[in-house]
Amino acid sequence: MKKLIIALFFVLLFGGEKVGVFQIDGMTCPLCTSAIKRSLKMTPGVKSAKVILNTKKATVIFDDEKTDTEKLLKAIDVVGYKGKLLKIKEVR
Repeated sequence: MKKLIIALFFVLLFGGEKVGVFQIDGMTCPLCTSAIKRSLKMTPGVKSAKVILNTKKATVIFDDEKTDTEKLLKAIDVVGYKGKLLKIKEVR
């Protein structure tokens, strides 16, 4: 019973959260990463966004009940970059 209560607690606390990793084309400087990160973080449902210039990747933790990968790709596109979803997984 104790394990069930703990499992339910984590589902309620972290349920619906996913991590998406995106490849981003066209980034050339730190200002690029700042613009992309700001646009992603302004998307409702995004908990955090990390954009790395060297790898040309963004890692986004988001609530899948409030947003989806298409909206995240659009947030990348709005600031002038092309994104591609590489992988997605649930937060555990």
